[in-house]
Amino acid sequence: MKVSQLARQAGVTAETVRHYTRLGLLTPQRNPNNGYQLYDEDALRRLRFIQRARTLGFSLGEIGEIFEHTDHGDSPCPLVRDLLTERLPQVRQQITELQALANRMEQALETWSHMPDGAPDGHTLCRLIEHWEQPATEETTSPSSEVREDA
Repeated sequence: MKVSQLARQAGVTAETVRHYTRLGLLTPQRNPNNGYQLYDEDALRRLRFIQRARTLGFSLGEIGEIFEHTDHGDSPCPLVRDLLTERLPQVRQQITELQALANRMEQALETWSHMPDGAPDGHTLCRLIEHWEQPATEETTSPSSEVREDA
């Protein structure tokens, strides 16, 4: 199969297949006549595995580790269990933080629904944010209240 055929069968884009190939997760053969990358049924099986693993939260690097175990004849199952055992508490913490953020957003919107809009006057940027006070029940140093430069 060519890149586009593999992508179509797996329900992904051709660029996704190329990306996974660059990362070494898929290893096509080269057609000696035209240089096309050719994928077999094993590539389709691996691609579908990648999709399933991604839905469970595995990173592409972790999936590569799983493939390394498998390719060497070792069971990756202990690694898979360990990775999820480690990740689950982190995900639960993120859910807690996101719920707290959603609650703050709801409180802010409720408060702001009673406030008039204001134009910047050289002393303020947005009165809504500048006059909003964080509820006393929340810590001001929680990870979700820190400055985020990746957002």
